[in-house]
Amino acid sequence: MAKEEKKLAMDYSAEDEEGFEEGGAEGQDKDEMSRLYDESFKSVEEGTVVKGRVIQVRQDGVVVDVGYKSEGIIPIEEIHADELKRIKVGDDIEVYLEEREDSEGNIVLSKEKADKIKIWEQIEEACNKDMTVTGKVIARIKGGMTVDINGVKGFLPGSQVDLRPVRNLDSLIGQTFELKVLKVNQRRGNIVLSRRALLEEVRDKKKSETLSTLKEGVVIDGIVKNITEYGAFIDLGGIDGLLHITDMSWGRVSHPSEMFVVGDRIKVMVLKYDRENEKVSLGLKQLSNDPWAMADNKYPVGARVRGKVVSLTDYGAFVELEQGIEGLVHVSEMSWTQKVRHPSKVVGMGDIIDAVVLSIDKANKRISLGMKQVEPNPWDVIAEKYPVGSKIEGKVRNLTDFGAFVGLEEGIDGLIHISDISWTKHLKHPSEVLKKGQKVEAVVLSVDKEKERLSLGLKQLDSDPWDREIPGSYRVGDNVTCKVIKITDFGVFVELEGGVEGLIHISEIDKDQHAKVEDLLKLDDEVTAKIIKVDTAERKIGLSIKAFKKEGEKSDQESYRNSQDKFDSSLGARIKDSGKDEA
Repeated sequence: MAKEEKKLAMDYSAEDEEGFEEGGAEGQDKDEMSRLYDESFKSVEEGTVVKGRVIQVRQDGVVVDVGYKSEGIIPIEEIHADELKRIKVGDDIEVYLEEREDSEGNIVLSKEKADKIKIWEQIEEACNKDMTVTGKVIARIKGGMTVDINGVKGFLPGSQVDLRPVRNLDSLIGQTFELKVLKVNQRRGNIVLSRRALLEEVRDKKKSETLSTLKEGVVIDGIVKNITEYGAFIDLGGIDGLLHITDMSWGRVSHPSEMFVVGDRIKVMVLKYDRENEKVSLGLKQLSNDPWAMADNKYPVGARVRGKVVSLTDYGAFVELEQGIEGLVHVSEMSWTQKVRHPSKVVGMGDIIDAVVLSIDKANKRISLGMKQVEPNPWDVIAEKYPVGSKIEGKVRNLTDFGAFVGLEEGIDGLIHISDISWTKHLKHPSEVLKKGQKVEAVVLSVDKEKERLSLGLKQLDSDPWDREIPGSYRVGDNVTCKVIKITDFGVFVELEGGVEGLIHISEIDKDQHAKVEDLLKLDDEVTAKIIKVDTAERKIGLSIKAFKKEGEKSDQESYRNSQDKFDSSLGARIKDSGKDEA
């Protein structure tokens, strides 16, 4: 209906209406015009979105003509300030007709509801046509996130946020994403969204493009997606590849995090591609030359080198000569004179050291280095300085089960083996004769330059008493008095006159078969025993308490028989003499 017609109809007065009713043809024309006017507004229904034209912008709202008897007003609070600045008289605008007329005869309009209905229509269209919508994450709720789509709230499940589970969903609040609409129910006000579905489409598209060009030996761009102890997973575009820690650098890498952080863009080479299982092995060091290719020429045996200590183990120190090339200094190659128990006693991480190349194995990428070879070997002159047979003086530096180490000079020790401490005593431990820190004299027995060993003898300061003295002083059959100095399960050791040791075996102790040795004999007890064995080759003297006691018993028996014989003969003589007297 034209505005002129609308105005004309509105200007009718009550008197005019009565005149038409009374005026015959004029009244009939008026009735017909009203009927036609009313029918023209039947299409404007309550609860629908209609298009109107802005006829006035006021402080309390925007006046809109929707083609009805009267204009409607959109409340100012429903219009955003920025949008209000853009609205001009004559602009077409969509509004929601809530009521045709209120109590005051005004049309009740709502732009906010019209916008929401339009948004719902767009969301339904996106769901039906597999399109996307733009939404902003505004809150975290149970099971997922709340998303605002131009004023309409939707639900984004946690499982649909990303391709992989997101540990911190709160970090997404405030971010805007393109989303797929999985389900929509306007009556219930439910919208289910998915970002994962969109990412999967993008990934599958990238994956298809990547697979078409992927092959072994090709260099490809990638993004570090995840880092583990054994390597890094690289996103090549829809498909992940593994860059193992051993293929990151020609040099030493303790952990992949030393080289990368998640999100780094890198170039890698495809080393292996399993098309069936879609597994890709990648390499980074392969993009540069292998430093070991010329290592044998650069580091020949005998060459003096300098490097940085990059790792310490129980058996040695690894020294980086250049990136990708390391050599090992074994603990045995650190000092000529010291017994290095752990490399940390000599070097520390990051130390710059000098060394000599001892050997190189290019095939297995190994270099043996020596630190002590940088200095002259003191063992080259030890044999001249301490010739065999010469006497030395030193201090007992350490005692072990097998002997005593005697310090001759800084870093040079000689060993007195337990068997070279005494000619006559059977020692269980060197501490029975020697003490730590004690000054001693000894004789040099041997010098082994290769094994860096110097053997000393303490007993060799005196002549061997087993040559003449002991065999002449202790003979089989002699009875001797001795002192118990050691008790064992197999017998007791005794000390004879002159400090010589002897053994009374358990079988030579006169004891009850159920009694224990320690119950019959105590340390420092003096006993008398018979020498039953003198072995100069084995340097052993065997004694017997049994034999001594048996000999004593035999002697007693002989004495008794002799006394009996003597008694019998004297008695017979007396009897004979008495017979003579009687005669």
